[in-house]
Amino acid sequence: MGAFGNGTVDLQVDGDLATVVIDNPPVNAGSHDVRRGLLDAFAEISERPGIRAVVLAGANGSFVAGSDLKEFGAPLGEPQLPSVLATIEALTVPVVAALDGAALGGGFELSLACDGRVAAPGTVVGLPEVGLGIVPGAGGTQRLPRLAGLPDSLHLICGARRIKAKEALTLGLVDAIAEGDLRAAAADHARRLGGKRRVRDLTVPAVEPAVLEEARRAAVKTGRGRPAAVEAARLACLSLDMPVDEALAEERRVFQAIRVSPEAVALRHVFFAEREAGRVGGLSAPATDVERIAVIGAGTMGAGIAYALLKAGLSVTLVEQNADALEAGRGRVEGFLSGDVAKGRVTPEAGERLRARLSPSTDLAAAAASDLVLEAIFEDMDVKSQLLAELGRLAPPQTILASNTSYLDLDALALASGRPEQVIGLHFFSPAHVMKLLEVVRGRRTSDATLATGLKLGRRLGKTAIVAGVGEGFVGNRLYAAYRGQAEVLVEDGALPWQVDQALEAFGMAMGPFAVSDLSGLDIAWARRKRLAATRDPAERYVRLPDLLCEAGRLGQKTGAGWYAYEGGKRRPDPAVEALIAEDAAAAGRSRRALSDEACRDRTLAALVNEAALALDEGIAQRPGDVDVAFVNGYGFPRWRGGPLWWAAHEGRAAVLAGLDQVQAALGKGFRRGDVEALLDRIAG
Repeated sequence: MGAFGNGTVDLQVDGDLATVVIDNPPVNAGSHDVRRGLLDAFAEISERPGIRAVVLAGANGSFVAGSDLKEFGAPLGEPQLPSVLATIEALTVPVVAALDGAALGGGFELSLACDGRVAAPGTVVGLPEVGLGIVPGAGGTQRLPRLAGLPDSLHLICGARRIKAKEALTLGLVDAIAEGDLRAAAADHARRLGGKRRVRDLTVPAVEPAVLEEARRAAVKTGRGRPAAVEAARLACLSLDMPVDEALAEERRVFQAIRVSPEAVALRHVFFAEREAGRVGGLSAPATDVERIAVIGAGTMGAGIAYALLKAGLSVTLVEQNADALEAGRGRVEGFLSGDVAKGRVTPEAGERLRARLSPSTDLAAAAASDLVLEAIFEDMDVKSQLLAELGRLAPPQTILASNTSYLDLDALALASGRPEQVIGLHFFSPAHVMKLLEVVRGRRTSDATLATGLKLGRRLGKTAIVAGVGEGFVGNRLYAAYRGQAEVLVEDGALPWQVDQALEAFGMAMGPFAVSDLSGLDIAWARRKRLAATRDPAERYVRLPDLLCEAGRLGQKTGAGWYAYEGGKRRPDPAVEALIAEDAAAAGRSRRALSDEACRDRTLAALVNEAALALDEGIAQRPGDVDVAFVNGYGFPRWRGGPLWWAAHEGRAAVLAGLDQVQAALGKGFRRGDVEALLDRIAG
């Protein structure tokens, strides 16, 4: 037995078997030190003639979860990954990768340079680079098609798909799944190979041109037509007829150019911001584990929350005020589950286990045995306060009470409970079992242990959480209200709702603000406006058009008409809305003028950025990256632009500052201008 290593890569030799272990916690990211260590290890192996087989493995429960993205913003240090892969392929003895945990990006490319791959059952493999605005840069576009064929490879690469070991085996990306000792199985496989089996020497399976073109088009569409998807598809198709060394060189050239593009840099910003979001320094108490959760309210939101909790392996008591409402809520949960089973996302067996963890009840006292009780009832301060007060009396002292309120004063709700230290906001976004964003709202008296527990629960649910302070609308809805409000002002000033939507959708928003209002229901914002009416300054500009639509029964898609008309589920501009806009302007003696698409875009985004500056200054939002995370994950802001603040600081500064002047002029009295320039300087710097 012999050993050798550099601290991140260890080489162990036992007879004719060498085992190379990557040990770069926590996930074995492919850093410069790892690359250097691998080269040194394989150089040592080449000097030992008695070695007949090599196993390449990872420590820390993972193979290699990807390259170290922090290196991508500067020139990459030597050795670079292609040199490591060439060294593995040039070795005269077979190398088998023992895949465990994650083998992603550069980690999966590393395995593809080996002569075989054996995976543990829970392994996930894939090339997620396109999702980060780049292309695989170490042979992924050339080696993958030689194993899986071009159509499947295009789908995997352009869709940035992560697949489990079983599917990888079906596609030929791994050779075997080890049920027992992974490294022993990999060693056995290496000895059975008897020699080299380089993927680069394989021939790409033939494919009909029409089939290939259809697969290419579909793959680029899956990648949203972004430059990385287009280039990755082109590179993969080179594997059919270009000599492999030329194709690898072209792939590396494109990778080096695209990794420093504004889009790739913005996507890396979101990647790191999502990992930073939800972190709070200096918490004095650890999180507690919650296994039993009660959800009060089984409407669309409550049922979605309950299903998300069930999928995370938690036991859920679902409470409603009467049997009919409870049965309707249980039916909603069943509908979500049946849909997932039909789509293969949940196995029938797992579905049965999930059903067994759901306990419906019409007795509020049934919630008392839970570790955490979350209310998801109607957005009414009096009703929610009464419920929190009752829960405060019923639940044991250690039980955490949570509110799903979107706008209301969490501090007032916490006081009503009689135990404000154990009250937290858990604001889910609809549909709650699908949307990634979760606002964890910290009240003035929320304890550190309660906050830590809420954040831990969010992670268990697979949510991307941000911490918000208490204020009207918290972070997301507060900023979105400013954005939507300016869109409504634009309509009063001369734009039409569909023009504003089209301008923002062309910018990259998933939906324009008026289409979103129709989807969520105009009555939700109407209820908020009525709640705030008593405290509104009469001198402030107030847009009456949404109220007029609501008064006319046009509440959005659910009534077949809102800002748009709906036929067969499809929206279309409505002349009746255009007439209503003109009538309202005439009644108010207000002139309207044509506005450009650029003005529609710049003013709405400027209003959003300005409100973000105010929220950050007030401590409602923790950090600029949290704002970007919220809008990318909760409001359809284009991920490839990095979020509203990143975009404003790096690409949209002039447009935002000019738009902000127009917003201020349009709103007049009551408008508060944040220190946007200082904020953008801070982000850009």
